[in-house]
Amino acid sequence: MKQKFDIITDTCVPLHLDNVDTDQIIPARFLKATTRDEKFFGENLFRDWRYRQDGTPDPDFVLNDKRYGGHILVAGKNFGCGSSREHAAWALAGYGFRAVISSYFADIHKNNELNNFVLPVVVSEGFLRELFSSIEADPATKVTIDLPSQTVTDTATGRSEKFPIDKYKKYCLMNGIDDIDYLLGNKNKITEYENKIK
Repeated sequence: MKQKFDIITDTCVPLHLDNVDTDQIIPARFLKATTRDEKFFGENLFRDWRYRQDGTPDPDFVLNDKRYGGHILVAGKNFGCGSSREHAAWALAGYGFRAVISSYFADIHKNNELNNFVLPVVVSEGFLRELFSSIEADPATKVTIDLPSQTVTDTATGRSEKFPIDKYKKYCLMNGIDDIDYLLGNKNKITEYENKIK
């Protein structure tokens, strides 16, 4: 879903697991779907962890824990490893996550998140540990992600860290546009350039 990203302050869902791969984010059997409906993929985010074999929610999984909620997922290092399926980013966006914070993202998955208006925020391992501690001590803890200044702040401790992002992708997120929108917005410049080289 295309939406502008500026500054968000929200509670978080802590997924304290490393090496979460794309098959765990959205199992392979859902790749056969003939829809790209975000709701469908969002409902099946972490399907095999969220639900028992009989289809009932597993109360031990964090998404089913009523203490936690919000539009920010805090995950362990190496998030989105495994296959390059874009469906994993669709599922995160479809569930309603606007950002994922981790100390490391698999490159392809990181780009898939950006292309689907989910901001991957890379922090140090120390800062990530601090976030987990703050959220688990008080599920009402809020985190502020400021895209213009590229900072993430743990409001429980007041500590902030800068995070990197590609300049072009930052522009797209802040303006709520994708690659096609960007090209169409520069159509006149492209036409002008083409006319010059003829």
